[in-house]
Amino acid sequence: MTSALDTGSRPAVRVRGALLAALALLSAIAPFSTDLYLSAFPIMTRELGTTPTGVQLTLTAFLIGVAIGQIVLGPLSDRIGRKPPLLGSAIVLVVASAVTVFAPDITVLIVARLVQGAAGASGMVLSRAIIADLAKGAAAARAMSLMMLIGGLAPVAAPLLGSLLLDPLGWRGVLGVVLALTVAILLVVIFVVPETHAPRPRLDGPRPWVRMFGDRVYLGWAATFAFGFATLMAYISASPFVYQEVIGLDTIPYGLSFAANSVGLAAMGALSAKIVTRVGPQRIAFTGVLLLFGAGAATLVIALVPAIPDILLMVSMFVVVSSVGLVMGNASALAIGAVPLATGAASAVMGMVQFILGAVVSPLVSLDGGQSAVPVGIVMTSSAAVAVLACLAAGGVRSRSRG
Repeated sequence: MTSALDTGSRPAVRVRGALLAALALLSAIAPFSTDLYLSAFPIMTRELGTTPTGVQLTLTAFLIGVAIGQIVLGPLSDRIGRKPPLLGSAIVLVVASAVTVFAPDITVLIVARLVQGAAGASGMVLSRAIIADLAKGAAAARAMSLMMLIGGLAPVAAPLLGSLLLDPLGWRGVLGVVLALTVAILLVVIFVVPETHAPRPRLDGPRPWVRMFGDRVYLGWAATFAFGFATLMAYISASPFVYQEVIGLDTIPYGLSFAANSVGLAAMGALSAKIVTRVGPQRIAFTGVLLLFGAGAATLVIALVPAIPDILLMVSMFVVVSSVGLVMGNASALAIGAVPLATGAASAVMGMVQFILGAVVSPLVSLDGGQSAVPVGIVMTSSAAVAVLACLAAGGVRSRSRG
């Protein structure tokens, strides 16, 4: 980008551990809010006197709220700073979470979850923007990878934790755990997260958030990020069917396999953070999408060829999930770093597209009723192929950044 676009940005620094942990907590609200109470759906249906569809709408409402909140709060933070939207949203988040705990009926619960999602979106979208405010290039990619590594533990731990807490606490108690998390988020916003948005001069021409839609580098890396996530969502949605119905694993071995894949993702994220200053975020992300495509294609071949043992799907899917750890942090840092005057808006658009793609691919992987791994192989290979093309469009390994 030109120097004019860098006007008003802060010098690149290393994001410290305490702030990084705080930002990871902010970004973890979505997986905890969605995954922690999934095992309580049948009980909620009975106790609230509603239908399974009614309870499912509490999840849908939350995700709609997240999409709306990101697209509103991201650009707003570019104008007024990161702290005011974060603080206001954290207060609303606590109130909405309290309402979910004491909701008298399903209607109130659905509305509260919508508000909860919109308010919780601030932590997700602004955590990336804050890192982009403080760090550039490889330093930003390292911080983003570490934040996603810490925050990535949430979707692994939340379902198990929710199942363990359901019997002793009930579904309201499980939502009370989410409330406690939102109180912790409010305290973190007040005492740990600083204002990081630098003032900038008024520029002639289109606004920065409008110009980012014509920026090839931003669009390329944002698409790399989004379609890399879509590949991961395809795996998550299909894994219960593939591991248990196709491969034939019981519940406990499936859980252990899921955990092992999550460890692989975390290990690759940690490796990326360790080597990014030497290798560069572009090369790591490009390597990641190539591995992602290769493993997705291998999954499809294994599913299509009867002579190949289904057990090998565990190997190909391990590589798919692990490869995502090389892609997400680096691609998001490169995308947001390409438009330094619109980091909040850039993060918001990425987050919105991420959730839309996740919602689209999830039902596609079970089009055959979960009887084979062919649909998930097709979806993963297609998504990874788009990620490879998007990475090349952004400049791939040729684009260099200073970190």
